[in-house]
Amino acid sequence: MQSITKTILYARVSSKEQEETGYSLDAQEKLLKDYAIKNGFEAVKMFRISESASGRQIRKTFNEMLEYANKHKISVILCEKIDRLTRNIKDAAIVNDWITEDENRQVHFVKENFILSKNTRAHENLVWDMKVAIARFYTNNLSEEVKKGQKEKLAQGWLPTKPPLGYKTIGDKGHKIHVQDEEKAPFVKKMFELYSSGNYSTNELVRVMYKEGLRSRSDGKVGKSRIHQLLSDPFYYGKVRYRGEIHDGAHEPLISKDLFDAVQQKLIRKLANPQYKTHHPVFKAKINCKECGATITWETQKGHWYGHHTSYEKYKHCTTKRVYMRQEDVEKQLFPCFDKVAPKTERVLRVLEKALKESHADEIDYNTTKRNELTRIIQLADQRIEGAYRDKLDEKIPAALCEKIMSNSTREKEEALEALKKLGESRTRYYEAGYAIHELALKSQAIYDSEKATPEEQRLLLSYVFSNLALNADRITPNYTLAFQFLVDWMPKVNKIFELSEMQTNKGQKSTFVPSCPVVLPGQD
Repeated sequence: MQSITKTILYARVSSKEQEETGYSLDAQEKLLKDYAIKNGFEAVKMFRISESASGRQIRKTFNEMLEYANKHKISVILCEKIDRLTRNIKDAAIVNDWITEDENRQVHFVKENFILSKNTRAHENLVWDMKVAIARFYTNNLSEEVKKGQKEKLAQGWLPTKPPLGYKTIGDKGHKIHVQDEEKAPFVKKMFELYSSGNYSTNELVRVMYKEGLRSRSDGKVGKSRIHQLLSDPFYYGKVRYRGEIHDGAHEPLISKDLFDAVQQKLIRKLANPQYKTHHPVFKAKINCKECGATITWETQKGHWYGHHTSYEKYKHCTTKRVYMRQEDVEKQLFPCFDKVAPKTERVLRVLEKALKESHADEIDYNTTKRNELTRIIQLADQRIEGAYRDKLDEKIPAALCEKIMSNSTREKEEALEALKKLGESRTRYYEAGYAIHELALKSQAIYDSEKATPEEQRLLLSYVFSNLALNADRITPNYTLAFQFLVDWMPKVNKIFELSEMQTNKGQKSTFVPSCPVVLPGQD
């Protein structure tokens, strides 16, 4: 009885279009199986390569097929067409070597009615070489067209690949753009804001953002390395980074460049961003030794957090080294610092709100003047660029001088456009931020001391109020942030005026020293 020849089936599609126009893997598999039955072959193994496979995966599957054939002594491979098997000379040479090692080995290209073997005639080998060359030309030409398309896409301000988390792709083929994903974008923005506070490590953000509801596109947890990549991606403030180069983007930014820059500083300065731990001390990386600048280290003893000087050799001569401080003692020293910046009552806060609204009118006038000036700068830059280009065409100025004028004018225009954008974003923030700072100052101690406040929330509050804290012996010296340093000088005066006003009101008369509408608070009723 004659033995049945065993064979391997090899199918591959290169694009979605092939999948949809009769070249699908299933269609190829049916064709090859029918051919095997018709010619008395036994199909023992099927190798399939989908349109989504990378070049590395294609090569891996190709090699696995030949290894399987050698291991199981299979001498026949069935494939639909030559360009389904190989599109480069290297793979064609490997197939040739495999064929010539054994006279019984064959590769059948079913649709082309062509069989490649050691005994293939010269003119048929020429056909094989020509079709491999044509397939290689097709691949090279396709690569050139793809690169040309990517370059044009970048010139239009669009990323030629899938956008990062927080954005989605819409539109038809050839006209696809990236827009913010309504579901994920708020989480990504929140992630930037949390990390910029300096209170979260990337490891901790994994836990916090998962708890908040952030999920990857596969509905899983966004890992530490991925979060680091997202925080480093300029796409979120309106730029496109592709193959190491930065281009202007046409998509809507999710965050401001200022927030992005603040995050980059935190990513670089690892020491100021605490590593993730299950139990996080409130003052981790918040206090430095006033004498030598070393960061105070925290550890738990008998249920309490204690801060002490680091034991690094370079700080061995510091006199503060032997001091241990309980977290509660640090908090007792900081609570009076909250009082220094706080409005005394809710009534003071309401009057401040009214005063801020009235002063906001002056801010709008200033912004209008600044907007007009920036618009003038942009128009002047455009005129310079156009004039330099005309002079270059008329050969009135050297090409090098023209390029310099156009480069400088373009830079001036971009800076003015960025300033104009920030101006638009800040028009309402002047009043909103002012009121929020005063309200936070009033309630900061209550927020910090609340039983519901987590260590992360307490750390966030500290970062708003203090730029840093210095330890000198057993005393804490606070350095306020810019906004709260202003309140240190501002609020005592305001509180005193209100105290005098209320005292005179209680007596039923006005003091000659207390105006009915204090100068520092115009508009008080």
